[in-house]
Amino acid sequence: MDTEANVSNRTDDSRDDAVREEQPYISYLYERLDLLRERTAARLAELYRQPGFNHQAVWDREAFVARDVERLQRLGSVDRGLCFGRLDFTDQRTSYIGRIGLSDDEYENLLVDWRAPAAEPFYRATAADPGDLARRRHIQTRRREVVAVDDEVFAPDRLPAGSQGTLRGEAALLASLTAHRTGRMSDIVATIQAEQDRIIRSPLAGVLVVQGGPGTGKTVAALHRAAYLLYTYRDRLSEKGVLVVGPNRTFLHYIDQVLPSLGETGVVMSAVDELFPGVQAGSPDPDEVAVVKGDARMAEVIAAAVREHQRVPRGGRTVKIDRVVLALDAATCRKARTKARRSRRPHNAARRVFVQEILDHLAAEHARLLGDVVEDDDLAEIRSDLQGEPEVTALLDELWPRLTPQQLIGALFTDPGLLKAAGSALDDTERSLLERTGNEWTPADVPLLDEAAELLGDAGDTDAAARAAAAQEEAEVRFARELLDSLELDMPVDPELVAERYRGTPTRRSVGERAASDRTWSYGHVIVDEAQELSPMAWRMIMRRAPGRSMTVVGDIAQTGAAAGARSWGDVLDEHVPGRWRQETLTVNYRTPSEVMDTAAGALAAIDAHVSPPASVRSTGVRPWVRPVGSGMLADAVAEATAAEAETVAPGNVAVIVPAADLDSVYAALTAAMPSAVSRVDNSATLDSPVTVLTVAQVKGLEFDAVVVVEPAQIMADSARGATDLYVALTRPTQRLGIVHAQALPDVLDPATLEVRGRA
Repeated sequence: MDTEANVSNRTDDSRDDAVREEQPYISYLYERLDLLRERTAARLAELYRQPGFNHQAVWDREAFVARDVERLQRLGSVDRGLCFGRLDFTDQRTSYIGRIGLSDDEYENLLVDWRAPAAEPFYRATAADPGDLARRRHIQTRRREVVAVDDEVFAPDRLPAGSQGTLRGEAALLASLTAHRTGRMSDIVATIQAEQDRIIRSPLAGVLVVQGGPGTGKTVAALHRAAYLLYTYRDRLSEKGVLVVGPNRTFLHYIDQVLPSLGETGVVMSAVDELFPGVQAGSPDPDEVAVVKGDARMAEVIAAAVREHQRVPRGGRTVKIDRVVLALDAATCRKARTKARRSRRPHNAARRVFVQEILDHLAAEHARLLGDVVEDDDLAEIRSDLQGEPEVTALLDELWPRLTPQQLIGALFTDPGLLKAAGSALDDTERSLLERTGNEWTPADVPLLDEAAELLGDAGDTDAAARAAAAQEEAEVRFARELLDSLELDMPVDPELVAERYRGTPTRRSVGERAASDRTWSYGHVIVDEAQELSPMAWRMIMRRAPGRSMTVVGDIAQTGAAAGARSWGDVLDEHVPGRWRQETLTVNYRTPSEVMDTAAGALAAIDAHVSPPASVRSTGVRPWVRPVGSGMLADAVAEATAAEAETVAPGNVAVIVPAADLDSVYAALTAAMPSAVSRVDNSATLDSPVTVLTVAQVKGLEFDAVVVVEPAQIMADSARGATDLYVALTRPTQRLGIVHAQALPDVLDPATLEVRGRA
């Protein structure tokens, strides 16, 4: 009879056999990848050497250059984990699954792209419904070497003899969950679960809401969805691009390696407060101010502020040109303003209509006063002369000034008279909250600037030369598109890029680069993460980027911390896409151990007693700990506890989440105790240090091996949504959670879930 040890040894032997079995094929795939890189690089070099004998030759060359540059980038980004899976079917067919698709010179398929329909069984097959799968194999590699193989066998009798001994179920998933964090989010392409795969492969059209609690993988599923959409709908998205919007720059840095690791480099990533080019937002407003700025009524206020700059003077105006005094009555100004407004153009474009009407009147008045009979050509000359007169220019600027968004919003908040005139939608208290003396922009100002830009339009002069240049550029892009259609390339090439290269632009600008610098760019798809934090005005700004309303909205209503954030998805989306949005809910917590979720359960119940937490897939057997300390000893106690946690989870990372008031003192104590091992997050910081100090507002969407939460009672007291902030802080760890406090613990923390450590 076999002993347990004998069974274990035999299983280990069979695993080793499986590793040896897979290595030759994996090596062959890497050889093929290297060969394709060499061929693409050589073809690209040859293209650059080709002379452009005529326009057609230049267009042809640049189209192929653009194609091969993109292909080389894709081939160069998939080295890590090129192949991670194998499917064995009951009819003896075998398919290998990887980051990209590969074929040999006879077009025989060697590796199936994970996004292809043929790869779906790798993610969707279950023991209850395996389809025609006999086995699903997870292949783990380090560099180019196979290091482990994990099998899920569905039909043992349909597999070759001797290949049934490596059953490990969800070992690959659990290995990825327990791996140490590095300060960068990793892709999950090898361990996508069925509920995540359903989201990733959801159709492009419409607005998809991905609702999920902490640790459910909603962010990484959304990023894989971006890669899937670019693969499946490349012809529709390659020219318009995909925009990923995150809450801050730290979060974007945390996720910025996911899409390149999946072979996609053309996605634009932006924080919400970076969506208005040329404006850098500083510190956030107090909650009560942010709530007013984020209110949808601000759209009415801004529109009214624009109208306040379209003036009709009481009693009219006069201008003196040489010895002639020209009268401009209020009725003429009112008529000109009405005609300009009825043009339905933005303010700065409509100004040309207003100016034309006023100049026509002044020119006719000038001719009448001189007693001359003039022809149309003479009137045109008079109009031209008048337009150059400083006094006329000053009058026109007074009645209908050119405005930038910065000028309009700056004036609105610093001119009490303008704010009162435009702000009738607000009450006196709300208007007083908006008043300020300087023009330092805050994150809540960015959607307001964007709203103003939409109403104002371009503040520059659009003369004939500019219009001619725009027409020429449009013609070049049209010609490039027709040429590319005739070439019948096997992958899409951006016609604007080809036209730009032909014009001799010194640097190659991708779709992402052009889109990032253009406020009016319309994206093919927009992904919004931590979307519950967006105010109604921020949603208006986001929706302008997605006029086709193809969006993925990711978040958790229970984690809404922003004072102006969402209370339900219906409240947010019914305003913009009534009846045209759908919701998928992630219910499994892959990140947070059950012991940590037990501690966080009270905070979630305080947010909404009817919300169930996501079910954790694993337990660590380690209860969260709590350490009470005396007054004045908090910072040193945090430093001591953090050093111990960092040693325990090394080489992983630790987050210390603190109330804003304790940030400086805790950071100073940590840097004194752990020199060179501690970083302090701001919106541009990375998460590469062993220990990172953050506030709750900075930690949204991030995860760490261990977390030390400092003064939970103060975290709750600092915000109107204090229970939400505490819930967010408690649910960041993948392994260990600790709490250090001098104030009494809040009632939402159940002492039975905590292991008490000695008082300092």
